[in-house]
Amino acid sequence: MVTFDFNKDYILENDTARLGPLELDHITDLQSISDESSIWTYFLENGQGIGNLTPYIHTAVENRKQGREYPFVVYDKRRNRYAGLTRLYEWNEDLRTVKLGHTWYGKDFQGTGLNKHCKYLLFEFAFEQLEAFRIGFGVHGENVRSLRALASVGCKKEGVLRDFLWKVDGQDRTDLILLSILKKEWQETIKEELALKIKY
Repeated sequence: MVTFDFNKDYILENDTARLGPLELDHITDLQSISDESSIWTYFLENGQGIGNLTPYIHTAVENRKQGREYPFVVYDKRRNRYAGLTRLYEWNEDLRTVKLGHTWYGKDFQGTGLNKHCKYLLFEFAFEQLEAFRIGFGVHGENVRSLRALASVGCKKEGVLRDFLWKVDGQDRTDLILLSILKKEWQETIKEELALKIKY
């Protein structure tokens, strides 16, 4: 049975995107992007500015060493620039399940199709290399943009954790929306459909 080796340097790439292991050296590469306050609106973490970004990346790198998550830094080949981060986490060896999230891109890379390329590479990796059966997602109830983006790559809404999070204004509560994509869905339709979307 294939295992997820957190010590291995996995590289996922196509003609548009390259995802590689996050390293401490990437702090410099991501500093200007992290200054964009809108990135952090729906996150529990805050990586805005060098003072927050440094411990944020240190924690992500350490979590990889502990086998808790695998953070990827995203490089946009079209612009020859680093674009953001994404992570696989909560890998369950017995159940063959994993979660995907903590994803953010600078505003120059949003709405460019980069996210679809990254999702294709991550889905392909999880289902075809790791032999996962399921990828899960959790999205802040007010984050309409992310919910639409996940729906556009084939993810299905499957549940709601009611009043799980604070609203952005901090004055009231909102839901955590649960979504997923299954291996059989990827094999039957989503891989082909997503491949067409990133081709054009």
